[in-house]
Amino acid sequence: MQRHKRRIATAFSAVVASLLLSLSLSAAPARAATHDPIVFVHGLSGDASSWNDWVADFEADGYSSSELYAWSYDWGQSNATTAQQLATEVKNVLAKTGASKVDIVAHSMGVLSSRYYLKNLGGTAYVDDFVSVAGVNHGTSVASWCAWLYTSCKEMQTGSSYLTALNSGDETPGAVSYASYWSDCDAAVVPNSSALLNGATNVDAGCISHTDMNNDHGVYEQVRAFVS
Repeated sequence: MQRHKRRIATAFSAVVASLLLSLSLSAAPARAATHDPIVFVHGLSGDASSWNDWVADFEADGYSSSELYAWSYDWGQSNATTAQQLATEVKNVLAKTGASKVDIVAHSMGVLSSRYYLKNLGGTAYVDDFVSVAGVNHGTSVASWCAWLYTSCKEMQTGSSYLTALNSGDETPGAVSYASYWSDCDAAVVPNSSALLNGATNVDAGCISHTDMNNDHGVYEQVRAFVS
């Protein structure tokens, strides 16, 4: 009889433990989805604050602040130098987050250092998605006003040696997903078609000013969908 009672007690305990485990699992909050960290690269005369609106938008849509990295650099220096600094920034982000890859979202001149990093510094191994926003991918005639002042601006001129080398061969190397969002009335990227990248998803965002392209919520929604 005592043995029978012990068996019943053991069985009852197992049922109770199973119920408690089930209740614990159902009460536990769902784990938040994780994303590739995003590194934002500003353009000429910009800084990290250029991305404040989009960083806030990404956070509102479920990204954590630890997944969003806007940084500042000396925008007057050669874009090749900035690319080396970007490589360091990406390594730091990967080490901090434990992620295997990042997404890069770059505006205007920021695409030139970002693409140099991808093409020449092994960046394709560490980048999942690359987004060009109003990028001067093939140069702009407007750069003539500052080419005599800044190395970076000289490199933005249509036909510069920097751009010739950057655009030689494959414009979208590696297994990275590329997208370019451009405006058909961008007064800073002349001609507007300079923003297009061969091999990328090229999207005409409509008539949006150059400085508004990386603040516009409609463009943001398309970028978020692309990197998600």
